Amino acid sequence: MWRQIWPAGPAAWAQFQFRQSLPISQILAPQPRAGLDASKMDKIEGLKEILAVDPRNSFARYGLAMELASRGDTAAALAEFDTLLANDPGYTQGYFMVAQTLVRAGRKPEAIEQLKAGMNCATRDGNSHAVNEMQTMMEELQQQ
Repeated sequence: MWRQIWPAGPAAWAQFQFRQSLPISQILAPQPRAGLDASKMDKIEGLKEILAVDPRNSFARYGLAMELASRGDTAAALAEFDTLLANDPGYTQGYFMVAQTLVRAGRKPEAIEQLKAGMNCATRDGNSHAVNEMQTMMEELQQQ
């Protein structure tokens, strides 16, 4: 009978029902590995762990670059953006964010070049929203 209703059996059904009663944040929250306090785990270290396993993980590389930029480590952030775009030149949002980081560093001409490359990438992907955002930013930079 259980196999017809729930193929995994009654124990799995009981666990499923228990999980259904938990808040979604507890169900989806990553469980810390033994000896690690997840609340104190640094985002940068976590992203570096992912990249140690998969150096071409564009999402983790982008996240690391963004976190470094938000902490004011511009040189390291720009290095990560460079690696991201070298490994994955189709990662459109990388161009926009590296341009913003370059502007904050006072490197406007380089930012404009990144925006041009990003617009080409977004055009190839048919991402008109990204093209418009980068075009607007580039026009503002050129007027300054």
